[in-house]
Order: sequence, then structure tokens, then C-alpha cells
Amino acid sequence: MRALIMAGGCGSRLNLGEKPLASVCGRPMISYVIEAFKNAGCEPVVGTSLNTPMTQNWCRAHTIPFFRSSGSGYIEDLVETVTELEESGPLFVSVCDIPCINAECILEILHEYSGSGLEACSTWIPSTQVKACRESMPYREQVDGIEACPAGINILRGDCIDRPQQELKILLATPRLCLNINTRQDLKEAELFIKNNP
Repeated sequence: MRALIMAGGCGSRLNLGEKPLASVCGRPMISYVIEAFKNAGCEPVVGTSLNTPMTQNWCRAHTIPFFRSSGSGYIEDLVETVTELEESGPLFVSVCDIPCINAECILEILHEYSGSGLEACSTWIPSTQVKACRESMPYREQVDGIEACPAGINILRGDCIDRPQQELKILLATPRLCLNINTRQDLKEAELFIKNNP
């Protein structure tokens, strides 16, 4: 299965240049996400934009396929990229700023999705476990009776990308999905987690 890793945002809150290339324990943040999907048996492709030319160069240097979208917005760029890739089946779509993710998380999501018979799935974490600046994340829903926040990993069908898809909501209480990187404090939290959980 393909994994589209969205890496077109400017990362203005982090203020360390292009967000996908921000260093976490000496490695670009996006490299952790790419490695996790590769280890789960997926084929990563990076979605870039005019905001992230150095990320494109990094992908090129590491022979990671990428597609540069118009940079109109997350959803618009997602639809544009999936359409351009001519993806007809299901694919993962992930944000690039969750460096603590690993293959086990991905395989658990895939297992739940594969048995659902639904077109799509979204992944959620309990709002009480959200760390750092994501505590102020305004979007929350009840999932399995628990207030939850989106984790930034979904599965969508490429042949249905232009319409709403019937969706399974998966609630995962794993610490690996509870931190995305938006501030320098988040970066410190991620580095500490990765050092303690290699």
C-alpha cells in the first residue's frame, strides 16, 4: 500500500525553516515517518508544495518519490496529489510531524481497517493524552464514548477521493501518536521520547 506523507506546510509556529526537515535527534523529522511506513511494508511518497523546496531536494537526494502540489491547502493538496498519482485503491495519508510513530502503530491501523469493510478510516487519540501544544487543539470528537483528537493518519480510497467516504474511526491510546511537532517545546518532548524509546 502507498503512504502519502503530506509535507507542504510552512511550519511558521516552529520557526526552524522547512518543518519536514527540522532536526529530531540529528535526523530530519520526516525521515522517521518515512522509515516507519517502509518498515510496515508501505511505499512512501511525499506530498510537497512551493513552501518546501528543500524538502523536495532532500527527497530527490534520498530517492524518495515526491509530488509538488499547488499549495492551496491541506485537503486541496491531498486531493490534487492522489489524483495525480492515479491511485485507485486504498492508501495511507499521514502528516509529516509525528516522528515518534513506528511500524507497529501503522500495522495496527491497517489491521483494523482491513477487517472493517469500509472505504476509509481515521485515527484518533484520547484528548487527555495529547501532549504539548496539541492541548489547545480545537477539533475534538467522541470516539467510542471518549473525547478524542485526530492523530493525523488516515486511510482513503484513491478512486473516491473527490467525495466523502464511509469511515471507520480508530481510537488508539499509544503514546507514539500523542505528540506532533508544532513548537520547539514539542521538539524537545519528541527527542526525549525517542531517546527513551528507541
